[in-house]
Amino acid sequence: MRASEARRPDSVIDDPQAVRLLQEVEFPFEQRFGPPRVGQWQALRARAFDGEIARFLAANPDGTVVALGEGLETGFWRVDNGRVRWLTVELPEMAALRRELLPSAPNLRLIERSALDERWMDEVDPSDGVLLTAQGLLMYFTPDEVHGLLDACRRRFAGGGLVFDAIPRWLSERSQRGGLRNPSGYEPPPWKWGIDTKERRRLGARRVRAPRGRGAAGKVLLPQLVWVLALTL
Repeated sequence: MRASEARRPDSVIDDPQAVRLLQEVEFPFEQRFGPPRVGQWQALRARAFDGEIARFLAANPDGTVVALGEGLETGFWRVDNGRVRWLTVELPEMAALRRELLPSAPNLRLIERSALDERWMDEVDPSDGVLLTAQGLLMYFTPDEVHGLLDACRRRFAGGGLVFDAIPRWLSERSQRGGLRNPSGYEPPPWKWGIDTKERRRLGARRVRAPRGRGAAGKVLLPQLVWVLALTL
């Protein structure tokens, strides 16, 4: 969806790596997932993350960004300042796919572990500042797993930051009952964790303002539907 949006002449995101992947990977994306109807929403979500990372790097140009469960996200190439130490924490099979499909860089490293495996924390140097990101990840963990991960990050990276996206609690509960299949027949895995006002206050998270997009929906509606949050660890 990001790539489809980035290919538009009036795109709201510049993402050449995503465009290249869409062109080179032989996979029936539309047959499997349906047409990219929410490409602009995905792009605005990615830009909300990019904005928080850019602000972190402006204050900490030699800092460390730890991207948890990054999948085929291409944020590194959108925000790299040449000095950031970027660590991607991914399961071995996805790490292998990233190595195969995405270019390497001197300041980019892959750690082959689950985000829930706290041993990845031993490989993070927070001396120049650290920012953790979790895009499209935490909603697939149980509430206990989310809270356990955040507690561990607070112990190890006190004073650092975390940027993550979330879905409303009601949508999480709905997904666990099924019935969210799109017209192409694709149904996402159940979202086990959602957020409401009480949970947001418990975490001490603030809402990140999403950038405005294209057209009436992109300027008004879509930014309201981008639930990106940030907190200090």
